[in-house]
Amino acid sequence: MPLIVSQPTSKQPDLSRHAQVRAQQRGVPKQVQQWLLQFGSRRYDHHGTVTRFFDGAARRRLAAAVGANAVHQGAERLRAYLVQSIGGGHVITVGKVYTGRRLKVN
Repeated sequence: MPLIVSQPTSKQPDLSRHAQVRAQQRGVPKQVQQWLLQFGSRRYDHHGTVTRFFDGAARRRLAAAVGANAVHQGAERLRAYLVQSIGGGHVITVGKVYTGRRLKVN
């Protein structure tokens, strides 16, 4: 189902060319990328990047901002994550979390 709720955001995320291609291939809309940056939980890898993803706490923060119905309708699209550089904030890649696999961070 499409995500129908749109919140005003400051600007589009700064995606590398690789991240743009991966987001398109994996079906991660720009709105979800913005929500990841705004509401997503963070896991640092101690090598200069941070992985942002939707866990229970992040979904609750998102639901408080856009409504529980929007989160429920877009649950499939919220299985996304992105990897962002700490220094410049550039998004390096975007992906999907698949069932039965844990999100690994070194």
